[in-house]
Amino acid sequence: MSGPATAFDPQRFVASLPFRPGVYRMYEAAGELIYVGKAARLRDRVGSYFSSRPQSPKVAAMLKRVTRVEVTVVGSETDALLLECNLIKAHRPRYNVILRDDKSFPYLLCPQDHEFPRLQFWRGLRRPTGRLFGPFPNPQVVKQVLHQLQKVFRIRNCRDSFFAHRTRPCLQYQIGRCSAPCVSLISAADYRHDLDAALRVLEGGSEGLRAQLRERMAVAATGLQFEVAARLRDQLAGLTELQTQQISNAPRTRDVDMIALAGEPGQYAVTLLTVREGASLGTTNFFPTAVSEPADALAEFLLQHYARAAVPAEIVINQELPDHSSVAEALLAVAGHAVRLRQGARGLPGRWLELAEENAREALRMRANRRDSVALALQSLATMVGLPRLPERIDCFDISHTGGEGTVAGCVVFGPDGPVKRAYRRYNIEGVAAGDDYAALEQALARHGARIVAGDLPRPDLLLIDGGPGQLNAAAQGLARAECTGLALLGISKGADRRPGQERLHLPGESAALTLAPDSPVLHLLQRIRDEAHRFAITGHRRRRARRFQESILETVPGLGPARRRALLVHFGGLPGVLRAAIADLEQVEGVGTALARTLYDHLHPGA
Repeated sequence: MSGPATAFDPQRFVASLPFRPGVYRMYEAAGELIYVGKAARLRDRVGSYFSSRPQSPKVAAMLKRVTRVEVTVVGSETDALLLECNLIKAHRPRYNVILRDDKSFPYLLCPQDHEFPRLQFWRGLRRPTGRLFGPFPNPQVVKQVLHQLQKVFRIRNCRDSFFAHRTRPCLQYQIGRCSAPCVSLISAADYRHDLDAALRVLEGGSEGLRAQLRERMAVAATGLQFEVAARLRDQLAGLTELQTQQISNAPRTRDVDMIALAGEPGQYAVTLLTVREGASLGTTNFFPTAVSEPADALAEFLLQHYARAAVPAEIVINQELPDHSSVAEALLAVAGHAVRLRQGARGLPGRWLELAEENAREALRMRANRRDSVALALQSLATMVGLPRLPERIDCFDISHTGGEGTVAGCVVFGPDGPVKRAYRRYNIEGVAAGDDYAALEQALARHGARIVAGDLPRPDLLLIDGGPGQLNAAAQGLARAECTGLALLGISKGADRRPGQERLHLPGESAALTLAPDSPVLHLLQRIRDEAHRFAITGHRRRRARRFQESILETVPGLGPARRRALLVHFGGLPGVLRAAIADLEQVEGVGTALARTLYDHLHPGA
């Protein structure tokens, strides 16, 4: 039998650490890993947290939760960086950098299993067969590039099922966007020439392609093939137009990512400006939630971002990294090719970096404005409900079932920054009469309250219930059964004709309902939380119902037959892949058009 756990003594622990590179992991009382960091000298870095110098508010809040620290000694700073990155990806500690947007990056895909391949938009976690080009900063850029390539090289954009059943050219041929290979108006060899030319552009070989097109045009003219020569001439002019339409061009062809970080610990914005073949392709913003210093936060971002995205030949950053060489070596190990990481730039690259910095500052300003508006709404809500302080955690409950079958209670959590999805909970309801929402809500709140009393869940500042006085009383009875007292309760019910803006608010013990103006920020906030709870509950109910009747949730989608269900599951590698897919991803499946993709997405993600 082990003895009692001893209290964590930071000073004694720091004194025992070596002056070696390594990774340290901080844990809270419940054993949850809350922060992972790397160090060139473990004793110095870990000791800086527990020194007498003032810490930022975020770091101070984190240190209050720390009850244990573990370290791993490694051979070099590069090893420490890679290990830190792997640990963060595996455990996602709450105080480390978290990339809020977890969607995969968009690509251009050229399948290779067709005589006349097409270029198409692709985004997904499963790597498809064919050639991928990207990643691009956002879907709009992909669509612009695809549009220009089809305009210049007349590459088909129709699905294979559409292609196989054509008997005459479609409108795309009439407007000069397709060479109509479906009805043999172009040979397979000539079409392959055009497709290879488009792929050369995507590979960054525009200059070589330009020379090749000139040579082919001259040969065609010499051979009196004037129609072929004219088509090549149009392609050459279109290629020139395609390049001149870029925002700006650099006198070089290598790929560069400009990355700028702005803000302070806990309030960072990172802007990625993507440059491919000397052309700026736009920006993407990220908001890492890191409590470390700017240089450390940027290093963490670089490693996490490029662990899942293609690494270009050159990366330019706006912060000087103290462990610059180690980060560069780590990126080299991830990329598998030479990577130049440098701080600052001159000339046009310098202006691009300045643009990225400006975008980062602007993104922070806009985000702060949104936070301020939410803070004002929360303050007004606190005053209305009688809370002693600004609510930092709001739990909201909703019940979902179909004729009393498969009842599920969904609980969503909102904070000052919006939804806290890792804290969402669902409760499967058992042993209550079919359709008895009051009993279902009482059971869910009794179980939820018991977990709060046991310390398994944090205590919310406000408990929001989707419903009127009856639902509010049921929730209060459930909390009373769990002996969870003192929670602030608020009910929100729809108006007489159930239209948004007519909601009524209900407080315990108050007979008269409160009404707010349709443009009230408080009402908008409560509507958003209520709608998210409804979406979360109904999604859980549909999945439970599907499991209960041993059917796929896809079988409940109107208009989705067995062949299309099979195509979806094969394309995405199973139901989890279908649930993660966006509408644009669903459209790529053979037999699933735009309308059905929207219907399918809405059914799988109600309220999204």
